[in-house]
Amino acid sequence: LPQKFSLAGRLMAVRSFGKAAFVKIQDRKGQMQCYLAKNILSEQDFSLFKKLDIGDIVYVSGKLFRTKTNELTLEAESLRLMAKSIHPLPEKWHGLTDIETRYRQRHLDLISNPAVKEIFIRRSLIIKLMRQFMDRHDFLEVETPMMQPKAGGAVARPFKTHHNALNQDFYLRIAPELYLKRLVTGGLERVYEINRNFRNEGISTFHNPEFTMMEFYQSYATYEDLMSLTEELFCFIAENVFGGLKFTYQGTEIDLTPPWRRLSVRDALIQIAQMAPDELTDPGRAIAFARKTGCDVKETDPPGKILMAVFDELVEKKLVQPTFVTHYPVAVSPLSRRSSADPDIVDRFELYISGREIANAFSELNDPADQRERFLAQIRQREAGDDEAHEMDEDYIRTLEYGMPPTAGEGIGIDRLIMLFTDSASIRDVILFPLLRNKQE
Repeated sequence: LPQKFSLAGRLMAVRSFGKAAFVKIQDRKGQMQCYLAKNILSEQDFSLFKKLDIGDIVYVSGKLFRTKTNELTLEAESLRLMAKSIHPLPEKWHGLTDIETRYRQRHLDLISNPAVKEIFIRRSLIIKLMRQFMDRHDFLEVETPMMQPKAGGAVARPFKTHHNALNQDFYLRIAPELYLKRLVTGGLERVYEINRNFRNEGISTFHNPEFTMMEFYQSYATYEDLMSLTEELFCFIAENVFGGLKFTYQGTEIDLTPPWRRLSVRDALIQIAQMAPDELTDPGRAIAFARKTGCDVKETDPPGKILMAVFDELVEKKLVQPTFVTHYPVAVSPLSRRSSADPDIVDRFELYISGREIANAFSELNDPADQRERFLAQIRQREAGDDEAHEMDEDYIRTLEYGMPPTAGEGIGIDRLIMLFTDSASIRDVILFPLLRNKQE
């Protein structure tokens, strides 16, 4: 053992015996026991120790030794107070258990609950692994605007802001997609971005209005190529986190062993939602089925949107093991390439694990004329009352007119991925500072 050793951290526990005491000091790596004795410390330092409170930040220097129980302990020769904790820490045995307080005062949550700290350490590791994987596959990491003149790249309601100097309204981005595809058109054939998106929508156990996503694009690839790449990425992360491809999420074993199940939207609706084939093709019967299951659909909704409402209600939660759901309707995929086999569907997949969408990918639509028609269809949906429908984006169409190579792109919800790999039930458990309603003072 080294002759001299120093330790700085938070005082977490004290067992005092009058002229001596054992204390626990906690830093980012864990806790260590220290022994403080009146006959070893100076009179001034021992007097200081008597005035310390749980939660104070202290610096201790001395010699290491092992107790009779073989616990490594620092015998303090000097003691210094580095920061005072004016407020008491949460009660020792129960920790910080109130969920709302944990989210609002994350600093106390991290101090009191070591398991919470481990979640965020693992989050950092997983994001590092994602970058490592993308770099190894020759993708270039880029950054695109967070404030955009048009809210595009996804079907979602945006947050609006105003730039005073330009006297112009902007939107916090709902997705980086259209900017990343501009880069692909410019010759950056493999790009990715890890950053925040903002969607002005509801909050739930797996929705937070501000969330982290990795989005990437690969030229001369199809959505089927990205299925293989996604399997490889998830397996790479699991091997590094768990040492294997099987793990437990909320009491259920998840097996990432490839190949993963592939299921078309049509087959999923027939096999799992128990829709009859004619209910898939007859708009009236589709609306009746959807309303019978509790879906809020309108007569003016495109048939594809009605079918996806049924999918979300009856199918999604039953996709527990990794499943690529494929062949989505054109109406809900305004930026995806049409299938060569059926013009009413697109070359797209969404990945579901444990009943939640984790990733969304498709072969990109690179025909500017078709893209214009899709945007016009979205405008008609917006005029019919769908405020999440995509706007017309002439600048993006102009980009496509210069020729974007055949490309496939994918977005992976990092927060949901972290939930899966940390066995966390709520998205707020994996975001350090989730969005909360203001607390009334």
